[in-house]
Amino acid sequence: MCTALSWLRQAHIFWVPWCRIGSSDNEPMIAAYDLLALCAAACWATTGALAVMPVRHLGAFAFTRWRMLMVAAMLWSVVAATGSWHSLSSGGSLTLAISGMVGIFIGDTALFGAVQRLGPRRASVLFATHAAFSAALGFAMLGERMGVQAALGGALTLGGVMCAILLGRHKEEQHAWEADHGSLRLGVGLGLVAALCQAVSTLIAKPVMAGLSGGVPVDPIAASAVRVSVACAAHYLILWMGVGAARAYQRPTRRVLLQTALNGFVGMGLGMTFILMALQNGDVGMVAILSSVTPVLVLPILWWQLRRAPAWGAWLGASLTVVGTGLILLR
Repeated sequence: MCTALSWLRQAHIFWVPWCRIGSSDNEPMIAAYDLLALCAAACWATTGALAVMPVRHLGAFAFTRWRMLMVAAMLWSVVAATGSWHSLSSGGSLTLAISGMVGIFIGDTALFGAVQRLGPRRASVLFATHAAFSAALGFAMLGERMGVQAALGGALTLGGVMCAILLGRHKEEQHAWEADHGSLRLGVGLGLVAALCQAVSTLIAKPVMAGLSGGVPVDPIAASAVRVSVACAAHYLILWMGVGAARAYQRPTRRVLLQTALNGFVGMGLGMTFILMALQNGDVGMVAILSSVTPVLVLPILWWQLRRAPAWGAWLGASLTVVGTGLILLR
């Protein structure tokens, strides 16, 4: 896993962040950071399915704590081997620490609390609203603007995501992933909190990743290591304070720990790093919209797990999302 992260960093060094695919002046061109946001969405689609069993075994707090501890070890191993800590400054590290507290400590814990209570499908539709939050915050705080084609594509993408999840379930579905576990109202609230925290943390990290404050852009893997480590430390502080919710429901098994490590590597080690790479040159709103297609990408995984094709609403939503994403990519 550490080797894969090291390879990702080397690829990023030789990546021309502002490059676009399609070099002709007369042809539409795809921004590289758009593809990075889609890669992050694919990573998160995988982790949503991987999280169900371990998060219900350990509880949201304990699962997140174990996950972050493992990911922090992976990330710092790569940072130490490559020397990328040199890109970190005291001011930038503080900003990234705040971003990690909001987006990972609060946001991830809330998200997996929603997954624990609602399952991955319904938790995903709530978390997908982070794109709308991000677009609004990017407009209000950073002055980001969208062209007509990009705005239309964003609307179709978000509409498709919502359609795929809200109408994507068969009425007679009885799989354990679709069952309620605990308070439905609390699950919905946790999902919305997770979405808002994701948007705010992205907005906080954007200036540091893009070097907008006059400094050099931070290495994405080093930035991920700072964010994860601070959030992990906060989780252990809560545990040491004796907060009941922080304790694991059950002792972790080898299988649970392996699933948790794989979940962390894909979702945080790769997915979060992809997002930070995209933020170096992409707008907060556009990156958030493209990374919000996770619920559509998770449909094949649910098809395989549930042993049946998604309902018609899922296909309609997926079609709208593909069209909307295409409009954004070719803007």
